Amino acid sequence: MSEWDEVQVGDLCQIKHGYAFKGEHFEDVGHFLLLTPGNFLAEGGLQIREGKETFYCGEFPDEYLLEEGELVVAMTDLKQDAPILGSTLRIPESGRFLHNQRLGLVQEVSSAVDRDFFYYLLNDQSVRWWLRATATGSTVRHTAPERIYQAKVRLPPKSIQQTIGTMLSALDDLIEINRRRIEVLEELARLLYREWFVHFRFPGHEDVELVDSVLGPIPDGWAWRNLFDLAEVGFGFSFKSKRFAESGRFRVIRIRDVPKNTTGTFTDEDAGERYEVHDGDTLIGMDGDFHMCRWADGLAYLNQRVARIRTKSQLSQLHLHLALEQPIRRFNETIIGTTVAHLGKRHLEEIWIVEPPPPLLAAATQHFQPMFELEMNLRKQIRILREARDLLLPRLVSGELDVSEIDLGLEAVEA
Repeated sequence: MSEWDEVQVGDLCQIKHGYAFKGEHFEDVGHFLLLTPGNFLAEGGLQIREGKETFYCGEFPDEYLLEEGELVVAMTDLKQDAPILGSTLRIPESGRFLHNQRLGLVQEVSSAVDRDFFYYLLNDQSVRWWLRATATGSTVRHTAPERIYQAKVRLPPKSIQQTIGTMLSALDDLIEINRRRIEVLEELARLLYREWFVHFRFPGHEDVELVDSVLGPIPDGWAWRNLFDLAEVGFGFSFKSKRFAESGRFRVIRIRDVPKNTTGTFTDEDAGERYEVHDGDTLIGMDGDFHMCRWADGLAYLNQRVARIRTKSQLSQLHLHLALEQPIRRFNETIIGTTVAHLGKRHLEEIWIVEPPPPLLAAATQHFQPMFELEMNLRKQIRILREARDLLLPRLVSGELDVSEIDLGLEAVEA
């Protein structure tokens, strides 16, 4: 620790403002993805929100096309508690991402600092706390390069920086590998579901005629069942917001957390089995954009305006989740509110699902169940890796832990 120097972020880099891209050239599809604060994870890092990104199809200065490995800082946060203010991400590839206004590009990084270490240093809570404390704005929170420069950090010798950067990057690499494996599993499951239960090209379909139903033509011998006949549908409890805390006995899933699988915490003892969420449950956020996710973060409890879907039939949980994707997508396209769109129980009661005969249902489950179990295992691994990274990061970058004494056993985890 005696060799660690206290410096300001401004001694280590310069930060460049982004470009004011013209709204008339914004599109829903395209090649050049326009980064916004919504692309920043609260803990740092990039998230791509399928179907919600903005692409730019006009002319722009070449200097605002970002390169692989560059660091970008969120300098605006729309939430008062500013969870992403100061969050830093690394650009994963060249020639695709655009440097938008209110985002800061980290430039002229000093040779005294390792870039990987610097990425984690900028995401450390000591820096993030400083930026929140000095931010301006009562609703939308802002910081600026000058305030980022003033944040004080401790800088170890470069060899230690490189070791810390490599260790934390290895954890993030494993998280990314598991995330991509989940994406592949999800796509395989969707392909199988669409082939058998949407296009009705299941094994032996050539010998089965289609008959009319309330859902349109379905194979002869198949049934159509209401969601509430196939699943337990639970709704959240109106927990008192004044009793939410950073730590406590109960974790409560609030509506804004569903898309990211993150949780709030709760300190009351009103929660019971009726509101429990278990690994594998499907959750639906019922205000704004109606998001679905599969929970894989241990026992938690439902707050109001979040629904829990749990199979009670022969349909596997994964089969049920896939059957819900199209109805929820339709609700997103058709339900409009004056300020915020609201999904209600009556809408869920309108969901009907085709159910094949028992032999085909059993065959589908034989495919879906191993996929579901592997996905749950991968999500749990991601949770453990993130917890390890988030636990290590502040202790490593502050010098509280000696990096030479840490063995994460990443080879075993990767295997």
